[in-house]
Amino acid sequence: MNKIDQRRQDSEAGAIVNAARLGTRLRLARQTRGLTLKTLATAANCSESLLSKIENGRASPSLPMLHRLVEVLDTNIGWMFEDVNDDEEIVFRAGKRPLIALDALRRGEGISLERIIPYSPGHLLQCNIHHIERDGESEGPIHHVGEEVGYVLTGRIELIVDGKSHKLATGDAFVFRSELPHHYRNIGDERASIFWVNTPATF
Repeated sequence: MNKIDQRRQDSEAGAIVNAARLGTRLRLARQTRGLTLKTLATAANCSESLLSKIENGRASPSLPMLHRLVEVLDTNIGWMFEDVNDDEEIVFRAGKRPLIALDALRRGEGISLERIIPYSPGHLLQCNIHHIERDGESEGPIHHVGEEVGYVLTGRIELIVDGKSHKLATGDAFVFRSELPHHYRNIGDERASIFWVNTPATF
């Protein structure tokens, strides 16, 4: 392969990466604001089918359309194409991950979050280990845009989603849409820990 063909191939590969990044960021911004494809398409004066293709990386918007989209989404074009910092760490060693204590709760010693994915504008996921002390309970119920999945590492918890109670123990897992009101509490005799992932990041 000559240098011209190599540059062309690199350029095409870069375009695919940029289209995928743009589509992912666009979908994230739309979902964060609670907009449907149809609502955003109508507000930005484009077809719903084209917007779907853009979000899935199968099409690229024209510059005027992109301007209309970011205006409706109250963001900017730079964020849509922002690269993750190449210097960002990939591995986070045991005992060195940040711990975040939540506000004092009504019962027990409360809840702390062990960051698995440190906060960064480049991450689309948020992942923490929720450590819930005996008798600890989250504030709530809360609801927001997104989706959540969890795996109980240790202990026993009660997860209440949309008013329905679910008792979980070590090894149990769950998934639900974040729009449903939810909260949880420790119902065991020892500290419970949950590996918890959600998108988009909420705190």
